[in-house]
Amino acid sequence: MAANYDAFLLISFGGPEGPDDVMPFLENVLRGKNVPRERMLEVAEHYNHFGGVSPINSQCRELLEALKVEFAASGVNLPIYWGNRNWTPMLRDTMEQMKKDGVKRAIAFFTSAYSSYSGCRQYRENIMTAQQEVGEGAPAVDKLRVFFNHPGFIEPMIARTRDAIAKLPPEKQSGVKILFTAHSIPMGMATNCRYEVQLSEASRLVAEGVNIPDWKLVYQSRSGPPSQPWLEPDVSDALATIAAEHPGAGVVVVPIGFISDHMEVMFDLDEEAMHKAGELGLSMVRAATVGSDPQFVQMIRQLVVERMSDNPERLVLGQLPPNHDVCPADCCKYEPVRPPMGAGRPAARP
Repeated sequence: MAANYDAFLLISFGGPEGPDDVMPFLENVLRGKNVPRERMLEVAEHYNHFGGVSPINSQCRELLEALKVEFAASGVNLPIYWGNRNWTPMLRDTMEQMKKDGVKRAIAFFTSAYSSYSGCRQYRENIMTAQQEVGEGAPAVDKLRVFFNHPGFIEPMIARTRDAIAKLPPEKQSGVKILFTAHSIPMGMATNCRYEVQLSEASRLVAEGVNIPDWKLVYQSRSGPPSQPWLEPDVSDALATIAAEHPGAGVVVVPIGFISDHMEVMFDLDEEAMHKAGELGLSMVRAATVGSDPQFVQMIRQLVVERMSDNPERLVLGQLPPNHDVCPADCCKYEPVRPPMGAGRPAARP
């Protein structure tokens, strides 16, 4: 149903913006989780490798600036706000400012293209917590539908994948192997959402767009003990398989599960996976993420207009319909599969 909104809210994960931010940020991410201190320090080194700065906040700022221009040019008269789950600007503080500004009802864009607990339901829980903390007068917040099959996401990713293929040595391009990669999640999440289905469809659409039949969906950045099942195969294992079956092949890794080049992309792919590919004798190129591509920015504006229209044009590509606007009560629940006693303590990889 059409709805009236008086603000737009970007909600993202957040990240440290200097060495002094790293440990407080990780403490926010891991609060309430059974994670050894030594594992937290290990993850901190990934950030320190890049000067203690995650690029995710600067990328959110770029996206916000592009959205301001897009909204103004298209007559979408909504003030734009930004709140994070784990680092400044914190969602609770943003909601407080929205309340002070008189915002009554906002439409929210989550920086995740897929349905899952961590990519959707947990953000909705964060909104409810922030509303409770702000108290009476906190704005209502609705979320935009996930956009895994929207042409404004798929078409820029096709272009980025094509650009990556072109960076391979010419003799490697005709037999290129494509690995679409996304953040692994526990099976206790995966079995209660459409994460795998949506990722597979997005990957298929991009592979079809570049006319490459030899592709595979793989995962990265898993955490937790070996006894707890997570989505597989891991990108490093997939690279090893390619090397065994097609020695010296050209490989394009497409981070289809991410919309910006944040830490999991910069460290897990550009550092670890690239090093692994080199050891295996593979030529690897990593495709860029969608970032603030003009078509992607236009897509966000289209999704906002869609929700405010009586007769919306719900754009999608491929075989799956547009995702729901309002999540069912049991949508994307997380039911952890607990490891047996003595199986080891979980490790974190935010």
